[in-house]
This record gives sequence, structure tokens and C-alpha cells, in this order.
Amino acid sequence: MRKLASIQRIRALEPIENADAIEKATVLGWQLIVKKGEFQLGDLAVYCEIDSLMPDKPEFEFLKPRGMRIRTIRLRGQISQGICFPLSILPADFPVEEDADCTEILGISLYEPPMPACLAGIAKGKFPSFIPKTDETRVQVLQKLLDKYKGEKCYVTEKVDGSSTTYFIYKGEFGVCSRNLELMESEENSYWQVARQMDIENKLRSLNGNFAIQGELIGEGIQDNRLKIRGQTIRFFNAFDIDGFEYLPYQRFVDLMNQLDLPTVPIISTDYELSNDIEAIISMATIKSRVTPAVWAEGIVIRPLQEKIELLLSNENFNNGRVSFKAINPEFLLKYGG
Repeated sequence: MRKLASIQRIRALEPIENADAIEKATVLGWQLIVKKGEFQLGDLAVYCEIDSLMPDKPEFEFLKPRGMRIRTIRLRGQISQGICFPLSILPADFPVEEDADCTEILGISLYEPPMPACLAGIAKGKFPSFIPKTDETRVQVLQKLLDKYKGEKCYVTEKVDGSSTTYFIYKGEFGVCSRNLELMESEENSYWQVARQMDIENKLRSLNGNFAIQGELIGEGIQDNRLKIRGQTIRFFNAFDIDGFEYLPYQRFVDLMNQLDLPTVPIISTDYELSNDIEAIISMATIKSRVTPAVWAEGIVIRPLQEKIELLLSNENFNNGRVSFKAINPEFLLKYGG
């Protein structure tokens, strides 16, 4: 489970122009607004990330007008992502240690947008254990990773705003999955409709092996169709060799998509040298979409050109230890309430 609330250190405090009562704090790689004087540089605090859904308790009463959800906001020109509480919000016997997970003890859950009817389906089972899920970690919590891999040659893709989709062929069986479930075939279900329209089953069978491809389902009826495209389609971003239990590196992935005649997410760069400056990466993610240039992109995803597994990070909210992460466009979050 994502660490939504944790004990973190106030790493910087800076004034905000024309603001007497508030200041900018830095926690991990996040920037947020705090009351002036509430925290001192180096203090420990309980930090709650955006998309935290707070419980209905008196101490969180002020969040009711926002539906108890912590969102990205802009105040006095400063973008603020997350919220800090003093340690006194924790039970008296909770052990105070930096990076300790407070999500469960505070009753915090992850906000999940309602699923549109076209994506609802009958579950065939849980998401297959032989394929990794597609969750990406946000760059703001990965300073150690950035420091270690600074200068690594990477490719950068647009993070397309849609619904995560996985198709696979395994031991002769074709499967269709949403983010968390394998789904039975249904004429009403968009995951299956698009699979048939794009002939994905036959294309995967042509590989004569066990493979999964993962992408983002976009279009009408999906995430309010923020990209404003007609119909529905999928842009792919991963190919996974099930037998070898490994993702295909960039060039093999692109070659496979060309072979199968399937579209990828927009590729922004193939020669990016990884920076360890989180603010610079967020700035790089503040772009318009290459799918529909009139709208904000959701953000970017960065991965090494040659796949890397960092096992030490597999227990730090990092999916399967794969060196792969996202930077979400703050302008996108401000516009759509993230």
C-alpha cells in the first residue's frame, strides 16, 4: 500500500511573497504551504500526500469542504502539494521515527475516482501474479534513487491520462485486465471492446511466447476524456516477457510495438541524462500533451534505456524494484483537482 502519511523532516522553510501568515516548506521532494511559525527547520512532522482521504474526525473537520481529500492547491502563487500536522496528532504511544508509516494508525485511505460504467466488468480473478502491476512511484519520494542514478541515460514518455490496461497471452490463454483485476469478456466492457478492435489477441499469439503488454485506455467515457479524442483506443508503454519475468528495454519495446502495429505513448526524449533535482524534473513535466496539444499533459514517466532493478528500493513504495517513476504535472492537478 502507498505510504500516504508518514513522519518526515522539514527540510526547508522559505518566505512567500506578499504572505505574512504562511510560508513554503519542503518535505521529501514535495513543496507545501504551512502556517508561519508552526514548524521550525529540521522539525519532524506528519506529512500526508495528495490523494489522501482523511477520516471524518474532529481534527480533520476543516477538510470537509474539500470532501476530506488532500489536493494540489495554489495559494499566493505558490503550489502546495500535501499537508503537515504536528506529531501531537499521533497516538501517545506511537514510536516517533523518521519515515515511519502513519497511514493506518490515522485511518487514512487512498482516494479512488469512481469507475465509469464502460469499465466495470465481471471479475475473472485477481490481477495475475505472473505480471507486475503498472503503478509508478512519484518522483518526490525518490531522492535517494535520483542521487544514485544521476547521469543515467533514460527515455522520457508522456504519462497519458486514462485507465491502466494489461493484455497477456500465457500458456495459450488470452487475458484482459484492469489495474487490479482480470476481467471476463463482455461486449459492454471497453477493455475488451478495444482489444477486439485492435486485434490484440491475434497479435500477441503471433509472438509464440508468453507476453504481456500494458498501456493506457483513453477516449470517450474514460477519465472525462480530458484528451478530447473520439472513440476509444490504447497507447502502450510496457512490454513484459512473462517467462523471463522481465520488462523489455526501450529499443526492444519500440521494435515490438512496430512489429505488432500498436501505438505507444508519446516519446518525449530518448537521450535524457537523469537529474537528481526534483524541482527540475517537475518543471520538465509541466507540459502540454502531445496527444492533444491544447490540453495539459498529466505528466511524464522516466526510465533507463537499459532496464534497472534496484532491490533495495522494492520496500520503499517502489514497484518490484524497477527503476521507473512518474512526475505529475502540477498544472494538470490544479485543473482537474488532483
